[in-house]
Amino acid sequence: MKYVVRRAAEAERKKDTTPWGSLNWLANQELTASSKMTVGRVVIKKGQHNPKHSHGNCQELLYLLAGRLEHAVGDESVTLNPGDTLIVEAGVPHNAQSIGDVDADMIVVYDTGARHFQKEA
Repeated sequence: MKYVVRRAAEAERKKDTTPWGSLNWLANQELTASSKMTVGRVVIKKGQHNPKHSHGNCQELLYLLAGRLEHAVGDESVTLNPGDTLIVEAGVPHNAQSIGDVDADMIVVYDTGARHFQKEA
């Protein structure tokens, strides 16, 4: 097969809703068997944060579409505005707090089709 198309309605049915926001996985090995990357859209509600976590087997690239984020990466912190990109190395604990006036909306990309998720204490 030369290409795969996932329609918006199908992606919407696979959306994971959490108390802090949502994760909508667009491509990965589970959804598109040949995928060698993971791509998703993540929303963190205004004033909320996702859990501190790491991905031992892959880098994470985050592109912020809307909102503002205070992103803790290891022992450091960085503020992201719309249009900013953050790359987190494999195994580095991180999480984000939505600090803007609107929900933080972002695209996330991992350099593997099967990312590992490790919740940190």
